[in-house]
Parts: sequence; C-alpha cells; structure tokens
Amino acid sequence: MQVVRSRMDLSSDIENYFGMPVDELLSKHKSEALAVFQEFKKALNEGEVRAASRDEAGAWTVHPWVKRGILLGFRLGSIIDYSINDNFRFLDKETYPLRKIGLADGVRVVPGGSSVRDGCYLGKGVTIMPPAYINVGAFVDDGTMVDSHALVGSCAQVGKRCHISAAAQIGGVLEPVGALPVIIEDEVLVGGNCGVYEGTIVREKAVLASGVILTGGTPVYDAVRGEVYRRSGDTPLEIPAGAVVVPGSRAITVGPASDWGLSVYTPVIVKYRDDKTEASVQLENFL
Repeated sequence: MQVVRSRMDLSSDIENYFGMPVDELLSKHKSEALAVFQEFKKALNEGEVRAASRDEAGAWTVHPWVKRGILLGFRLGSIIDYSINDNFRFLDKETYPLRKIGLADGVRVVPGGSSVRDGCYLGKGVTIMPPAYINVGAFVDDGTMVDSHALVGSCAQVGKRCHISAAAQIGGVLEPVGALPVIIEDEVLVGGNCGVYEGTIVREKAVLASGVILTGGTPVYDAVRGEVYRRSGDTPLEIPAGAVVVPGSRAITVGPASDWGLSVYTPVIVKYRDDKTEASVQLENFL
C-alpha cells in the first residue's frame, strides 16, 4: 500500500534532495529521490501542487519548492532514446516523457504534432490545436484553448476559458526559482503572435490584440485611465482586469532619434471590455 505524504512532507523531501551535492544525490540517494520526484510529478499532473497560486484577495504567491522539484527531475534523469523510428528521432531526460492523456482527462488533443510534457496540469475541456507545446510545471485550467504554434512555457499559469491564439508565446521560468511565472487569469484572450514574458500578470477578462508584446521592461500606457503600468523591483507588470491592449508606439523625445522622428513600440490600453468586445471573443465557445 502506497503512503501518500502531505504537501509539507513532500516539499521538505524535495528541498532535502535538491540541496544535496549532485554526486552524493546520484551515488547514494537516487532511487529514493526518484520515488519522491515521481510522487511530486503526479501531484503536478493532478493540479495538487503548482508553481504559483492566487489567494482570495487576488494576490499571487510563488512556491519556490515546486520549481526546485522540477529542477530536481532534470538532475535525476538520464537522456534516453524516445524515438518513434529512424525518421522521428527524440532524445530527452527519462524523467520527463510526454504526459499521458486519456479519455477520462476530458482533454481534446487534435492530431498534428502537439507535445505536452509530463508534470503539467490540464483541466477539463482543454483543447490543444496542432502544433502546440505545453512545458513542465504549466497549469492550464478548464475550458482553455491552446491554439496552433502556441507555447505555454514552464510554470506558466493559465486560467479558465482562456484562448491562447495561434503563435502566441506564454513565457516560462524555472530559474531563479523565486521568480514569478507568467500569469494569465480567467477568460483572457491572448491574440495571435502575442508574447507575454518575465512574470507579467494579465488579469481576468483582459484582451491582448494580435502582436502585443508584454515584458518586464515594457511600460504599458492606459489611454482610458491616464495611468502607466510597468514592473518595479519585485512588483511585476500587471494588466488590469478587462483591459483591451493593442500594439502602439511612443515617440522618442531626446537625442538624434527625436530629430529623426523615431518611435519605439509600446502596448496601449485603448478601452475596457464591453458588449462589443464580448461578441468578438466568443469563438472558443463554439469550438
């Protein structure tokens, strides 16, 4: 009979093995560390542990031990041959095969070359269009669509009923372990060819128009409220709930660039979600 430990015991074991010198870990403790890691990875797959979580007040907290657990898996695993045949060659860590998905999971994976790495959570009704990639530690909640050529990076947190459109990139983070991953809250539309990186938080029901890029160094201008949002120290860039963000530009006002009439890219909030916006983001409901 398998003994299932509490989350506190599991995190303590992860921290213990992660803190060992690699030589000692692999020569003296590999088998028991692998057993702990497999239990940890199962908890990731089931959504029982996650790299970050939100409290009732809406604040997000990073759980560094979860990232350490993922990194521990890389230390413990040897590279093995996952090739299908001589024409489809794949070599990766034995600790991170593809995630097993069955009918009972309620996830729709459309044929065409998508990959979901073991150690991530997929909620009921998630749809994955080909080719898409979901990396270890990611959390993709119920009813979300991950469209063609989209990436959900390591430890990224994606909420319910989101649409991650074609070629969108939701950046991942494993190190530094204390860094906040990208957060996409419930019912967010991430348009085609968008990029969301460096721990940015996109609050619920926001809409990112095609081509919007959000990074820690990108100020976002709110033309509705007259505010400018940017990352400050450990405080991440945060897009307000319901904001509609489009690609814009900001004039350079000093130096030769000013004389040349140059501008730099900047995202601009042009409105907040209304009935017209609601009608334009209903595609995923039909799918």
